[in-house]
Amino acid sequence: MAEGDTVERVPTGINGFDQVAIGGLPAGRPTLVTGTTGSGKTIFAGEFLARGITKNDQPGVFVTFEEPPEAIRRNFASLGFPIEQWEAEGKWAFVDAAESKDEEAAVIGAFDFGALTSRIADAVRRIGASRVVLDSLGAVFARFTDSGIVRRESYRLASALNSLGVTSVITAERNTEYDGVSRYRVEEFVVDNVIVLRNVLTGERRRRTVEIVKFRGAPHRTGEWLFTIDSREGFVVIPLAFLGMPSAPASSTRVSSGNSGLDRMCGGGFYRDAVVLLSGPSGSGKTLTSLKFLETGVAAGERCLGFTFDETREQMRRNAAGWGIDLEGMEEAGRLQVVCDYPEVASLEDYFIRIRRAVADFEPQRLVIDTLSALERIATPRALLDLVIALGAVVREHRVTTLFTSAPMSRFTPAQTPSIARELASLTDVTIALRYFQTAGMIKRTVAIVQNRGSAHDEAVRQITIDAGGMHIGAPVGTLDDMEAVGLDAPPWPGVIGDDI
Repeated sequence: MAEGDTVERVPTGINGFDQVAIGGLPAGRPTLVTGTTGSGKTIFAGEFLARGITKNDQPGVFVTFEEPPEAIRRNFASLGFPIEQWEAEGKWAFVDAAESKDEEAAVIGAFDFGALTSRIADAVRRIGASRVVLDSLGAVFARFTDSGIVRRESYRLASALNSLGVTSVITAERNTEYDGVSRYRVEEFVVDNVIVLRNVLTGERRRRTVEIVKFRGAPHRTGEWLFTIDSREGFVVIPLAFLGMPSAPASSTRVSSGNSGLDRMCGGGFYRDAVVLLSGPSGSGKTLTSLKFLETGVAAGERCLGFTFDETREQMRRNAAGWGIDLEGMEEAGRLQVVCDYPEVASLEDYFIRIRRAVADFEPQRLVIDTLSALERIATPRALLDLVIALGAVVREHRVTTLFTSAPMSRFTPAQTPSIARELASLTDVTIALRYFQTAGMIKRTVAIVQNRGSAHDEAVRQITIDAGGMHIGAPVGTLDDMEAVGLDAPPWPGVIGDDI
């Protein structure tokens, strides 16, 4: 129970939701979960029962008004929930309220809620249930033309559930994503707790969110929270599902970046558990640095994982070969996994689940995401920031040295263009900036360590060159006035950071 919270909570066990609810659903009360078609209502409700069984040994009753029990058993089997086994063990019971639907539909308003509550009460007593789900009331209320009847019957149902002493979830349909809480606009007034699930089409992409509209007398987090539905893990709220993960002690071991000059600038390399942000415009050396980082890890006997969203596999292998890096050989040796994809192929949440699962299954010591900027094409800045926060929690738990690359907002880019690099600097351990400048009629590159938490580092802005042998870091460059005079991409070094980082 949260400090100052006098309402007893029942943890749902749903990944990340209990952090939004600050402990779970208020105990002994019905909670209305509303959403449009495909928003995840049945998944949420079913998981509420399933997690109660697996995590708290609390039996549950599932009252279905639409889908037959056979369909629900089949659908949840894909999430690893053995409902048939739980039924045999007396931990899960169905009440099929749709059995006599055809008969009841003959007389509008003739649905017998008294008989229904008796069947629910019987099932609760029979298995000793403490959780109940009703999915979905819309199938019943669609038969009533009078909203007054809907309100009255909703009150009766909520009162019956309260008298049973169970914590319940009632699902209901919404007409639109942001117009009213429920279809009949009365259901939310007869319960103390309301949760809204949304499945919004934004920029030709679907984005699912969960919002607690009210928990009467109980504190909760406000606003919409991104979630996804995973085939293995079910309902997952991002990033809250991962912020409470146990973290290993901070490492004092250094690992090489793959560039001896960059290692010296960073005080001897990166810490083993560091999250590194490498920011730079196209062609400044981000991908080369990433490839050398992976190659060095493989040479040290480490498993390495790379995700690239800017190049095809063939392009990446060709470019790596140009610098003498044998990606194919490292993959065949089992030390490297590289995933090449275009952001538009999947949703942001899908990519997060894929990356997290690859970290758990492959157990890499190094991870590269190249580049986060490409993901801005399919996500809002806030959603992308949530993904990076969640990824940061995952890689820190596994002590994976992680390199993110990102493009800054340059003078060639419209000012309104979002840039994840500006938001990430405060979340990473090391921030490295690659930039261009022009002098004597030539375009040259520079590198600077903008921050390196817990470590001394080189404060100089150094010139870099790139040739067939890779990236070479040289002497400090000239004055800032000389570089800014050309106006190509003035470097945001300490003291002149501006909006680029």
